[in-house]
Amino acid sequence: MKFSRITLTMGSLVLLSACSLAPVHETPDMSVADRLGSASTETPPAREIAWQDFYQNPQLKTLISKALSNNHDLRTAALRVEQVRAQYRIREADRFPPLDGNAAISRQRSPAAMSFVNNSQVVDQYSVGVGIASWEIDIFGRIRNLSEQALQEFFASQSARDSVQLSLIAEVADTFYSWHSDTAQLKLAENTRDARAESYQLIQQRFDNGLASELELRQAETLLHSARVDVARFQQQLNQRFTALQLLVAETLDSSDWQADETLLDFAELPADLDSETLLQRPDVIEAEYRLKAANANIGAVRAEFFPRISLTSSLGLLGTSPANMLNTSARSWQISPQLTVPIIDWGRNQAQLDVAELEREILIVQYQQVLEQAFKEVHDELQAQQTLDDQLHALQDLTLASKRGLELAELRYEQGLDSYLEVLDAQRTVLDAQQSEISVKLARTRNQLTLYKAMGGGLMTH
Repeated sequence: MKFSRITLTMGSLVLLSACSLAPVHETPDMSVADRLGSASTETPPAREIAWQDFYQNPQLKTLISKALSNNHDLRTAALRVEQVRAQYRIREADRFPPLDGNAAISRQRSPAAMSFVNNSQVVDQYSVGVGIASWEIDIFGRIRNLSEQALQEFFASQSARDSVQLSLIAEVADTFYSWHSDTAQLKLAENTRDARAESYQLIQQRFDNGLASELELRQAETLLHSARVDVARFQQQLNQRFTALQLLVAETLDSSDWQADETLLDFAELPADLDSETLLQRPDVIEAEYRLKAANANIGAVRAEFFPRISLTSSLGLLGTSPANMLNTSARSWQISPQLTVPIIDWGRNQAQLDVAELEREILIVQYQQVLEQAFKEVHDELQAQQTLDDQLHALQDLTLASKRGLELAELRYEQGLDSYLEVLDAQRTVLDAQQSEISVKLARTRNQLTLYKAMGGGLMTH
């Protein structure tokens, strides 16, 4: 009966432990504009567009699937989540009294001089029972706040893993489209090399027939060798890019199975504008807020160090001199040992710990605002770049057409003897520069879309 009352008292103490000294969490004020623009009502948010729907190229979809299954960074992040989850389970278990079972046998001989009957005695003792070795009754929420801190760290690790996934998908896409661009550059360089080799042969024939100067011959030869250098350079870039793809997917790929296809470079439509509230759904922003919540819980745990601690040791079982007499009702035994610890002098240790915890929270507030500002900058820059990249591409397409026509006229005037071969060389360089720039801007425009998709939090949804 007494033990029942003790148990009831312990239960009441557990209920009292609902007290928490942690500060109330408040999301820091957003230091960016309220809106990035007028939110689109027709296009779904990027985070609701599955990556399989956003990326249209089937080869890229295959590569992303392989990367999500095999990539070492993503696997490490997933294992980190499980590790933090286990740490949270440890902290959560500390909130409840650990119950241990025990059994013991002892034999002790007492000398005659220590015996009341002046005879030596051998005493056997058998015991069996259950008990609490040591348990802190969490009156001021220290353990509960440590558990809350571990929980928020677990949530933060999940968001960190999501950030790794978004970055991985974007990196695979960027490497794939860069490989595609290098393929186009290599093809252009090879076509340029072949055209210049043909021009060199024609100039060689004209030189042999006394119709062209050696200067014109060497100029044509120089352009040919320059084209050969470009072919080797883009071939090297192409090889390195394919190697990077293999590292991202953590799998050996056969280059003959992967061919660039210019007809499959489209993306799903993204909203032209969005509310700045959308940025709060990005994994890196969510992670920063979870870390801030964990810091608040840590402050609560540190504040509890200023108050007394009550720990409890107890046991309930049977005790006897033989296994048989342990079955008697009189063999029951129990023990309860509460202990109160009151901090008196710690030479400023607890205050210093609290200062550290509060400064850590202030640092995390600043970091949260930095993450949010960076998210705003990424989205804002990419939204602004959309139109300018389209304008650049259209201008370069017009420049390419005009420069090709200029090359045709330069070649015609050279054949008629109206201009020197230098004019043809300048026209060839102009055409090549325009074509190379057009390929580069196409890649920049493609990167703009995939970066915007990532910056808006796209890449977590799947089907």
